[in-house]
Amino acid sequence: MQRGKIHSIESMGLVDGPGIRSVLFLQGCGLRCKYCHNPDTWQLHGGKEIGVDEIMKKLRRFQPYFGDTGGVTCSGGEPLLQIEFVTELFRECKKENISTCLDTAGYGFGNYQELLEVTDLVLFDVKHYLAEEYTALTGGDFSVTTEFLNAVRKSQTSLWIRHVVVPNITDSEAHIKGLGGYIKAIPNVKRVELLPYHTLGMEKYSVMGVDYPLKDTPPMCKEKTKQLQKLILDSIS
Repeated sequence: MQRGKIHSIESMGLVDGPGIRSVLFLQGCGLRCKYCHNPDTWQLHGGKEIGVDEIMKKLRRFQPYFGDTGGVTCSGGEPLLQIEFVTELFRECKKENISTCLDTAGYGFGNYQELLEVTDLVLFDVKHYLAEEYTALTGGDFSVTTEFLNAVRKSQTSLWIRHVVVPNITDSEAHIKGLGGYIKAIPNVKRVELLPYHTLGMEKYSVMGVDYPLKDTPPMCKEKTKQLQKLILDSIS
């Protein structure tokens, strides 16, 4: 069986998909988002190597808590960097009626279709909807995440969209309306959630000896985020 590099496991998470879920934070990410709060997940060679069979044993123990809506979520890092592992894990979960959720920025490579066939829900982290701004914010290639999104469209897998609102970067009404137009063109979106930028991960950069790109950016106002949440929902309705 496949073995994966796991940063950490949250036994019963409440914010990474519907219901109560066991959340696997996988090691490795090809993006360097300016507001990333998990820089300790960047390197693929970190974390603990765990086999699918061992994880399934853990999930069986937690399964009574999942109820009708909970299950397992693979997050990161970027779980698509370990796509063979996640695909095998989700395949085993489906055999035992455990709901599967993929929390991703869509930045990986591999057989997306095989993975999406055993994925019940995708939490898709939209970094930016414009290619040039996407690269400036993440250091990544917008075409890579677009390819993944096209695979999700083809598979018709249900999507929850998430987007981090950062002061002076992604918090303008014009940006939110543009994001709404981008989302409106995606047919299988079930939910859209704006997340306020926070600074809780800054200490990790200090410990790692890495400069934090947004050290002068304050946390996003939660009340303004609520106003923008209403704006985007109005723009896609």
